Amino acid sequence: MNITAADVNKLRTITGAGMMDCKKALVEANGDFDAAIDLLRKKGQKVAANRSDREASEGLILAKSVDGGKRGVIIVLNCETDFVAKNEAFGQVANNILDTAIAAQPATLEDLKALKYAGTDQTIGDKITEEIGKIGEKIELSNYGVVSAEKVYAYNHPGNKLAAIVGFNKAAGDDMAKDVAMQVAAMAPVSVDESSVPEDVKQKEIEIGKEQAINEGKPADMAEKIAMGRLNKFFKESTLLNQEFIKDSKLSVSQYLKTADKDLTVTEFKRFALN
Repeated sequence: MNITAADVNKLRTITGAGMMDCKKALVEANGDFDAAIDLLRKKGQKVAANRSDREASEGLILAKSVDGGKRGVIIVLNCETDFVAKNEAFGQVANNILDTAIAAQPATLEDLKALKYAGTDQTIGDKITEEIGKIGEKIELSNYGVVSAEKVYAYNHPGNKLAAIVGFNKAAGDDMAKDVAMQVAAMAPVSVDESSVPEDVKQKEIEIGKEQAINEGKPADMAEKIAMGRLNKFFKESTLLNQEFIKDSKLSVSQYLKTADKDLTVTEFKRFALN
């Protein structure tokens, strides 16, 4: 069968794959466009398998506040190189995935991957596999998060390699909300406050504190007290509301919020960053 340049261009328009890949797929499929598309997707799956051990440490992180500032959504789409991350087409895929997450409100990352991509018949998971075949890099939708609250602020750090969404229990001014979201982005707290630190994290910090005290020659009966003191220091340094406010070290983040409203506080946050 004669495969024309118009046929190849048509398949390229449909799939976005390279010209030679499209021609080879059409030849192998005897001119059947649906079969050729399947072949290109299979190529993507093969590439995905070959790239499974590669590190996709670049990419884009996108966050957005919606529903009148009462919901925030954040996604991470990884790739291998900064060159691909800065590509306009890659950015469009990431934004389409974010828009789908906002509209459909999936419960989990896997649910998001199973949704239809941007008005097409293929799932987001299949679209990512297709992009792997086109680009030749490992691509992975690695994280997805949602925060719902009376006020949610989304902060995207320039370059889109770091973002945060923060929920507040009451309406906070945009400047104050942005300050706190930037605090989350810059200082990477482990939780909102000491009460929300996971128990296993607390126990790990206590054990580390005990071991440090014993290694410093402190008696075993004092090690527990010393460890608890160090745990309190950990809470101050690593929980958002207890951290020193980055714009005024005389205030904690909690105290900063209270300058606007004595009852204003943070209810939840999500922070994602590329390694």
